[in-house]
Amino acid sequence: MFRCFGVAIEGPSLQDALATNARWIVTANPEILLAAKRDATYRDILNQADLRTADGVGLTLVARLKGHKLHRVTGVDLAEAVAKNAKHLAIIGGAGESAERALKHLNVPGIALHGGTVNADGTGDATNDEAVHQLIMEAPDVLLVAFGHPKQERWIARNLPNLPSVRRVIGVGGAIDFWAGNTPRAPKWLRALGLEWLFRLFHEPTRITRIWNAIIIFPLARLFNRQ
Repeated sequence: MFRCFGVAIEGPSLQDALATNARWIVTANPEILLAAKRDATYRDILNQADLRTADGVGLTLVARLKGHKLHRVTGVDLAEAVAKNAKHLAIIGGAGESAERALKHLNVPGIALHGGTVNADGTGDATNDEAVHQLIMEAPDVLLVAFGHPKQERWIARNLPNLPSVRRVIGVGGAIDFWAGNTPRAPKWLRALGLEWLFRLFHEPTRITRIWNAIIIFPLARLFNRQ
């Protein structure tokens, strides 16, 4: 196990992650971990999850330099593999009809919910409350939450106790845009080289700040941090 800014990262392989009985899986990436560094409450919420995978080249590289080996598993790949094993999948979040298109792409029986507006503390508006009620009634076994971090993790921590049917939940953030066809995904060979960020930068130049934080700021911050 590798600790990053106080967050415990187990970093299993995709196969090992799927084989666990972990109910709540966090796909820890540099952006999420930098947010945890700034916010102790969010850090504690991440540590409430049953398992944390390593999503990002920067994270696995820093861990290796610190003497730990983590398997890099992208959140997109893990969530898709989990969804494919669902008996009744639920996707909540995303803009417009992204959840519906993502569900169609995954080709798994289930429901897609917009989810309304979620606040910074994980609470939601009336539409979100209705969506939670519908989730209780639909009783999905797998739930993918796409409100973006840190909202989605706060929402999961708040609502998961009221969703007894859910045996696996993952916050998927922007993965829903890949499935919905809103954003193209890098070719497999680029992903294998750990250069998916470069492909995204080319297609989405406005992500330059986020990518800079993930590729440059995060490794430097962790290398000079003892937690």
